Amino acid sequence: MIYENQKQRDLGATLKSLLKERSLSMRKLSSLTGIDTATISRIISGKQNAKLDHLQLFAVHLGISTEQLFQIAGFDIGTRQVDQHSDFHASVDSINEVLLSYNLFDAQFTTELVRKELIKYEQYALTEEGRRTILEDFRTKVESVNSTGPFIDRLKQMYVLFCESELTSERQAIIGSALLYFILSTDIIPDYVFPIGYLDDAIAVQIVLNRLELMDDKEQSPENNV
Repeated sequence: MIYENQKQRDLGATLKSLLKERSLSMRKLSSLTGIDTATISRIISGKQNAKLDHLQLFAVHLGISTEQLFQIAGFDIGTRQVDQHSDFHASVDSINEVLLSYNLFDAQFTTELVRKELIKYEQYALTEEGRRTILEDFRTKVESVNSTGPFIDRLKQMYVLFCESELTSERQAIIGSALLYFILSTDIIPDYVFPIGYLDDAIAVQIVLNRLELMDDKEQSPENNV
């Protein structure tokens, strides 16, 4: 019980600090997350335990990894793993809402703009210079953002795939485009814009994953197995 109370206080102090750093009120966080202001107040004051969905929403809108917030709240993420795939989609699904709340939707960001940037990078990924940029700079960029989480993990997986010699040129170009988008920081949303910097990188990753899934489905269709 003492341990649980301490974790509640730790979580409350962390949320309070993050709100102060981001110049956000509990009412604004309520508007962003859809969580009642009174509930947020009780969680911060330690009078109510936060649920997993509360923590996931706080993480998205306060710019902290879900894993870190879960640990602070006392969840044993070593034995109670969160589905990173669903967490990734939850983050992406909330992007439009966040953009709208910060008046950045359409004016500075659309999925189509990211898609066009990816197309530009596809050909570059197949050049010697583009490949060298990915191989030499990817790990440095990951370290520089000091970030973990679903979309970073996906990028790491893509990097491993990109390095495989058996990868077709088409797949290499598609995967390489997401890696170059991340490395070269040609961001539709500047990385310093809190809390949505890097969310366009997440959109880029999702676009590439969707394209790869379509390719897999096409290759596995009965027409191609005749």
